[in-house]
Formats: sequence, structure tokens, C-alpha cells
Amino acid sequence: MPQSWVENKCAGVDWFLLFMRRHPNLSIRTPEATSLSRATSFNHTNVNLFFTKLGEVMDRYKFSASDIWNIDETGITTVQKPSKTVGAKGVKQVGGITSAERGYLVTVCGSVNAIGNTVPPMMIFPRKHFKDHFIRDGPQGVCGGAHPSGWMTAENFLIFLQHFVKHTKPSTAHPVLLLLDNHNSHLAVTILDFAKLNGIVMLSFPPHCSHKLQPLDRTVYGPLKRYVATAQDCWLRNNPGKPMTIYDLPGILRESWPNAATPRNIISGFRVSGIFPMNPDVFEDTDFAPSYVTDRPMQISSDDLTQREQMSDESPPAVPNSNTNEKESNNNQPEEADEQHEGEKSNEEQDKTDNNQEQRSDPNEESNLQNYLQER
Repeated sequence: MPQSWVENKCAGVDWFLLFMRRHPNLSIRTPEATSLSRATSFNHTNVNLFFTKLGEVMDRYKFSASDIWNIDETGITTVQKPSKTVGAKGVKQVGGITSAERGYLVTVCGSVNAIGNTVPPMMIFPRKHFKDHFIRDGPQGVCGGAHPSGWMTAENFLIFLQHFVKHTKPSTAHPVLLLLDNHNSHLAVTILDFAKLNGIVMLSFPPHCSHKLQPLDRTVYGPLKRYVATAQDCWLRNNPGKPMTIYDLPGILRESWPNAATPRNIISGFRVSGIFPMNPDVFEDTDFAPSYVTDRPMQISSDDLTQREQMSDESPPAVPNSNTNEKESNNNQPEEADEQHEGEKSNEEQDKTDNNQEQRSDPNEESNLQNYLQER
């Protein structure tokens, strides 16, 4: 082993390049950021519990694919992430125009079902009061709301549920299943009462598991963000020198929503999440691997505590007389000296053999590195 590996506690760049060459099936990928709470919450227990509840609801109400809906929120801002551009080689920085340094958030709430249908989305603006002209250029049938933070609240979610009932026509005789996360705005008493009266059966996802179980998060909102960024770039080119405001976002969403919320993407989202067709075994062990890493301290079992108590209760060994120890130590001094001398000899011989092995291995590693450098 090279000395630099020992000092740095890491292999070198040359080894890594050779390793990647030996394994062409591997590639360097940019990982998706996953919080610790999501990593630990998405485990076998939570997922199995969700699919158990989903199976019970499906057996009780006999929902068809057109009756299984998913509702979720996402956010778009007035400041987009600049798209990639072509530049000359050797240029360190390539600039891209954005509307401002910091943007304003507008929440978009969408709803889709398992056969690929959609309900017109809702937009929540960062204002105290909503005006109809806010959504003047939005998608057809869009509704709106307002809140100083631009986030979803129980009052705005009730407005969206009324909008949802208007388009889907559920009833107690023909109920629909609504899958959503357990955000506070979804669990208000007024929301639950309204859902019960209108034949809406609500089933929430486990906490911090929507990134894997929610169809909208899996296949719709990712493309939506990319289409929104592209539409914002086009808007800035067509309106040079004009900053984008929240009142321009409905027009951006009108161009982006039909491209992202396609039947193909929606149906794929329900399939990869295992909701429809229902497949509790859709996730592999590699999907649950992050859940085995946790920041909680290891719990001590009762057997370990009993064993420790028994060991502490044992009496310590008796201390021998000091005079006897002195006599025994004087008698054993020559033997200890001989053993120490023999131990030093064995250590020296072991060091010599280790040095010989290192001298034998170093030329091969140097020759391999020289050959690799010549090839490069």
C-alpha cells in the first residue's frame, strides 16, 4: 500500500480512474438531496402500514381508477434557475439573466387521478386579499386564493376542495378516494366535515414519505419545474429590462401545466408509487437502505443490563502480600529478562519480514502507475 494512502486515509486519483475503467457499468451521478427525516421515515414499517390501510379502503369502497385522486402543493417563484447555455471553451463564468436576486413564492395546488385526468390547479398569491385579476392569464378553469406568506392554509384548502367537488362530482353514493400528505391545512375540522358530507374518503401518506409514495411528486412536479424555468427564460427574452412579478406567473403556468401534467406522466406516477395498479412490493431493499442509518443512540436490552449487573456484583480478586510479591519478582527477574530479550528478537525479525514485503510490493505498484501515466 502506498504511504500516501496511509497518511491521507484515502486512495489516490489514479486508483479511482483505474477502478472506474475496470468497472464500466459504474458512472458518476449527482445524488438527489434527501433529508435525514425522510431517509429514516421511509422504511418497511411505514410503507407496509400505508399499503395495508390502502388495501382496506379499496376493499371497502371498491374504487375504480377514475375515483383515485392525489392532491399536492408545489411552489414557483418569480426568480427562475437559469437554463444551460452554450459558451466558448476556457470561459470561467457564463451569466444568465434573472428577474431579481430574491423572488416571491406562489403556491400551486394540483389534483390528478389514476387514469390521467386533472382538475384545474389553484394558485395562492402572497397577498392579504385575493382579486380575480390575479389569475386573468392562468390556465383554463384555474382558481385562486391569497395569504401573506403564499402558503396553503385551511381556508384556502377548503376553497380548493369546493373547486375539486365542482369538477369531480363526488357524493356519498359514489365516493372518491383522495390521497394527500398530512399537512396541518389538510386536517382541519372544517376540512374533514366537508369531505365527509361530499363523499370524499381521505387517506394520508406516512410522514416524510411523499417523495416516494406521492404520484405528483414522482412524475409531475419535477417536469413542471423545468417547464416553468424554460417559460420564464422565454418571457425574460421577450420582455427585456422588465422584472417578472407574481401576476405574470399565471401566464407561465398556463404554458407549463399542460406539458407536465400529461396522462402519460400521471399514470406513470401512480404506477411507480405502487398505488394503481396496487403493488405493495414496488420498492426494493435499496430504496429502504437510507432508513437503516439513524442518529438515535443504540438502546440497551434488558439482557445486557442483567449481565452488566452480574459482572459488577462479582467480588474483585484478592490482593497478594507485598513481601511475597517482592520475593517472586526477584526470583523471576532472570526469566523475565530472557523472555523480553526473545520478544525483542522476534519483533526485529517481524520488522525485517515486513520491510522485505514492502520492498517487494513497491516496485510493482510503481511500474503500474508508470504504465498508466504513459497511457494517458
